[in-house]
Amino acid sequence: MDNKKRNGKKPTVKKEEYAVVLDYLSRGYVKSDMSKFGGKPIAQAIGTEQFTLLELAPKNGVDLEIQDTVYIGKGKRDKIYRVLGKLDYENLTATSRIELDYAIRDIVEANEEKYVKFFNETEALSLRLHSLELIPGIGKKYMGEIIKAREEKPFESFEDISKRLPTLADPAGMIVNRVKQELDTTTPRKGKNKYYLFTQTPRGSRRR
Repeated sequence: MDNKKRNGKKPTVKKEEYAVVLDYLSRGYVKSDMSKFGGKPIAQAIGTEQFTLLELAPKNGVDLEIQDTVYIGKGKRDKIYRVLGKLDYENLTATSRIELDYAIRDIVEANEEKYVKFFNETEALSLRLHSLELIPGIGKKYMGEIIKAREEKPFESFEDISKRLPTLADPAGMIVNRVKQELDTTTPRKGKNKYYLFTQTPRGSRRR
């Protein structure tokens, strides 16, 4: 699931199909320099596939609600007129930062099978580093326990993980914390933090 370039191949870039609204500003940003779309309704949102932070323009007459899940893929969209581009973490509003934790957890729990599969199948990134070590709260200390347990029997759910490994009381929360680390562009990315397990490597904003 690592998005770094490996074996000379570029990582596959996936476009988000759905996004969760983190904040909706019906009159645009208070500070006109926040966006070139100032003065018009705008939503800050997070994609449900790779947690891409986005700016969205709603259709005329549509009011969005915080934590709404909206369709942003190709074809007819019922609420969103345009995906304006990607959004940097530092430009999230105060409301978006509060809602971010709830949105990420809801996404992770709604896709439990996908993230349980990560605990079951993720492999080493190098001879010295395993993907499991990048999850906050795991590190080398519990990595061996996880690998041993999954070899005996694959994990079936988050509950199964925490039941068989009491030291991992909240595996979903561990994924949430890692996603937040990857999204936070205000902190220099060094060492283990330079890897992207669940999000895309940051790129320039693009309109679509």
